[in-house]
Amino acid sequence: MDLPGAVRSLSLLLPILLAAAITGAAAAPAPPSPFRTVYAFGDSFTDTGNTHSTTGPYSFGYVSHAPYGATFFHRSTNRYSDGRLVVDFLAADALRLPSFIPPYLSTLSSNSSSSSVAATNNPGGSVNFAVAGATAIEHEWFVKNNLSFDITPQSIMTELGWFDAHLKARRSGPKDVGEALFWVGEIGANDYAYSFMDAATIPRKLIRTMAVDRVTTFIEGLLKRGAKYVVVQGLPLTGCLTMAMTLAKPDDRDDLGCAGSVNRQSLAHNRLLQASLRRLRRDHPGAIIAYADYYAAHTAVMKSPAQYGFAEPFKACCGSGGGDYNFDVFSTCGSPEVPTACAQPARYANWDGVHMTEAMYKVVAGMFFQDNAGKYFRPAFGSLLARKGHGN
Repeated sequence: MDLPGAVRSLSLLLPILLAAAITGAAAAPAPPSPFRTVYAFGDSFTDTGNTHSTTGPYSFGYVSHAPYGATFFHRSTNRYSDGRLVVDFLAADALRLPSFIPPYLSTLSSNSSSSSVAATNNPGGSVNFAVAGATAIEHEWFVKNNLSFDITPQSIMTELGWFDAHLKARRSGPKDVGEALFWVGEIGANDYAYSFMDAATIPRKLIRTMAVDRVTTFIEGLLKRGAKYVVVQGLPLTGCLTMAMTLAKPDDRDDLGCAGSVNRQSLAHNRLLQASLRRLRRDHPGAIIAYADYYAAHTAVMKSPAQYGFAEPFKACCGSGGGDYNFDVFSTCGSPEVPTACAQPARYANWDGVHMTEAMYKVVAGMFFQDNAGKYFRPAFGSLLARKGHGN
């Protein structure tokens, strides 16, 4: 045997074998997601189309108009952004579902052919029950306290009622519910906003206690119905939203340059919510209840906006009035006065003064779903998927 010749032949083959191995690895399909079904809840940060211009929240009632949706969908989909939301990145990227999660009200269409197409694209039956303007506290409470200037009557418990109707229509039971991922998007910011005008008689602590209590009751309702995998999202830095900074006193600023009192309010809310989640975990050891720390993720971006690609952390991309914030509560995005947005939405964190750009939602989604250290998502999202994959 010619040993040197064999060695030379092997050395020639090695690069070919290595290239083939790399090509094969790259071409290998990604493993299927352990979740085929996602149920989402929340407010406008999560709503993928349950509200329209005629039913949207006060001052932001033009979501059906351009330029909403212009960046990704190139038309309005009744999402309060120029494109996709965190829940969209959850469905399409993190879980690789065949479609975005459809809004609940669209699934009630009487058009059987449309319903058939939707069912084909959404075989797992995922549904988004979030509705813009929704509160944690029941709408009736705001009416009773003369705070019902907003025209969105739904609360988180309304969404639970919609979920029950959906389960009944699909004849789904606890076993089916136990296989799904429940995404409880941020909820509660509207409760504080609606009671802002009567802050002197309605303490922030009362709103906080009532709102967290309602969210806790809602989560307990999901668990009683068979939910085993629940993600609860905290409030973001609401004091860094354009409208909050516009309305706050000029000297009400924290070290981020945002409305300090509003951010402290959200931080206190999140701390109480996390304490409630710890109790729920003790009471329901068979369920996984994860916390998506929107506040921490938002803080990281606001501390170093340029690092994440943002040149304008405060100014609204789609607004009016110019100045530091480009925001006027009486001339908001999509209204006849504001038919266009900024030329480069990806460089802005804020979209219309209250909601964020697709670019910002994408950054937050990456921090949630690619965080293996549990800094922004606890337990880590990968851990949640692994436990579902193993049936734990």
